Amino acid sequence: MRVLRHLFDFGLARGRFPAPVLDAIQHAIAASETRHLGEIVFAVEGSLSTASILRGRDARDRAREVFAHLRVWNTEHNTGVLVYVLLADHAIEIVADRGIAAKVDENEWRDVCELMRTRFADGDYEGGAIAGVEAINAILVRHFPANGQRNPDELPDRPVLL
Repeated sequence: MRVLRHLFDFGLARGRFPAPVLDAIQHAIAASETRHLGEIVFAVEGSLSTASILRGRDARDRAREVFAHLRVWNTEHNTGVLVYVLLADHAIEIVADRGIAAKVDENEWRDVCELMRTRFADGDYEGGAIAGVEAINAILVRHFPANGQRNPDELPDRPVLL
């Protein structure tokens, strides 16, 4: 069944995340990054290849690969956060760089994923994504507040469709 969901993607990512939704997410990320010293990257993938599915690759594995590929780890203070959405599996993963992972409990990330998952299940992809960014913002403000410092924009704010 999983193979079929991935095989019949038919532009799922572009359908759920059209340009106006990507614009709204981008603006939410940019606004968020003025309040903390983290860098948020949002990536959406419709499906995985059949070969990946047959090898047993799951969303968490793919999220770690995307984290490396998009160079989310490459920030001066190790404060990158990747939000990875795999639509065919209804999966959301958050991968945080070591500077953040040292201070933020995994349960906080799970709560953000659940918040987004609930909104996505209702068909509200824009609202779910923005709620997720806002929840991540609250976490990063608590642990890495800007305190008047300028947060250099080290990673693109525009969501990535893979």
